[in-house]
Amino acid sequence: MKLVSLMSNGIDSPVASYRMSLMGADVILLHMDNRPYTDDRSVENVKAIAERLREVTGKEFPLYMAPHGDNQREISENCDRSYQCVMCKRVMQRTARELAKILGADAIVMGDSLGQVASQTLRNIVSENIGLDFPVIRPLIGMDKLEIEAIAKEIGTYDISIRPTDGCTIVPVGPITNADPEKVARFGEKIDVDAIARRSAEAAHLI
Repeated sequence: MKLVSLMSNGIDSPVASYRMSLMGADVILLHMDNRPYTDDRSVENVKAIAERLREVTGKEFPLYMAPHGDNQREISENCDRSYQCVMCKRVMQRTARELAKILGADAIVMGDSLGQVASQTLRNIVSENIGLDFPVIRPLIGMDKLEIEAIAKEIGTYDISIRPTDGCTIVPVGPITNADPEKVARFGEKIDVDAIARRSAEAAHLI
């Protein structure tokens, strides 16, 4: 089983990737490069996390990086600002899907933990997945933050994930927590999320 794992520089996605690797999957990491809406430290942290996952598992964990800054700008200019995070996740999942098709992978891995942040409410997760038509695995979905942090500390990714960065500077002040699926679908047509995702996937490069 080959999987494409959407990999941030945070705590959750490295743990999700690790857990799927333990189950025997060959995990390919995909980082959506959010610059200029974050700084270079985010990218360096992701590289360090990938290296740590290789060390702790003895597996390859190839790391791909795809451009995402222009995607974020297009979302902010064409969609309701409160929907920025939902539409961001929508584009990221489609980019992962397109890369999975290119690389012959079977599914996408996400580090979502239900209700932990605004983009991970059940309503938002449903809205993000409209029309995706590709398997998404969420190994942390029923875990709480303390459980996830404990695993991150055990495998040595936690201290890397908490290194300071600028974070995401395009996050809206009041992100939607109860997204309207119909509105999300309309936004997706307006910016053509599939075309954006194909462009990002085709530009993805191996680090």
